[in-house]
Amino acid sequence: MTRKLSLLQWTEGTRGADLVDAVRRFESLGYHELWLPEVFGREPLSTAGYLLAKTEHVRISSGILNVFAHDADSAAQAANGLAELSGGRFTLGLGVSHPVFVEPRGHTWEMPGPKMRTYLDRLAVAPIESPLAEKPAPVIVAGHGPVLMRIAAENADGLFVFLQTIETVKQARQILGPDKELHALVRCVLDPDPVSARDLARRACAFYLSLPPYHKIWGPQGYDERDWVEGSDRLIDAICAWGDVGALKSKIDAF
Repeated sequence: MTRKLSLLQWTEGTRGADLVDAVRRFESLGYHELWLPEVFGREPLSTAGYLLAKTEHVRISSGILNVFAHDADSAAQAANGLAELSGGRFTLGLGVSHPVFVEPRGHTWEMPGPKMRTYLDRLAVAPIESPLAEKPAPVIVAGHGPVLMRIAAENADGLFVFLQTIETVKQARQILGPDKELHALVRCVLDPDPVSARDLARRACAFYLSLPPYHKIWGPQGYDERDWVEGSDRLIDAICAWGDVGALKSKIDAF
């Protein structure tokens, strides 16, 4: 399996011209793919379309598109259109997100496994009236537990994991098998000082450290409430990478 280096970019606080400049720089540095998350800021599909038009080689993908906020027919049309117009540089990353992101938008939260399986079933048969992409956009499912991992293995092209340990990545590869794509997002801090580096990583991860779905994954691996409430050094070291360039490369290689 070929390893490729990708980035995730939160776009809420970035002006359009600055975002284009940053993405062009990522492309010039040889990054393979840029993932755009969906929170409350920029809408990822329209942003991806604009950035694809401003670049030539780098992939611009949804990482992830909230399946509660976009029905499967709409997502299928968007993925086909972006893949067709960009020459195959778009990946449709899908996720169930979290109740705190879903319910304020007027949607009713459902259990992740059944919701994602039903969504993928419809995505596979959704009618597409526009010209078809020469190569369909890959479909990647975000999931940290075995249920969503198995759904990704059975019904998608791969899996996306975020702020997880190497143990979770190993489990994902075992469930996916050798051929499916596995995208592991590791938050990195370029700082060799252990105190300031961990502090920055802790602040950057603070929101996710508070979410119960993450606790359900970290708990069986030996972490407990003190680790995620305090953002313990050992949890930060397990889910993030910090240090100089050599240290970051070593940690990413381990993942």
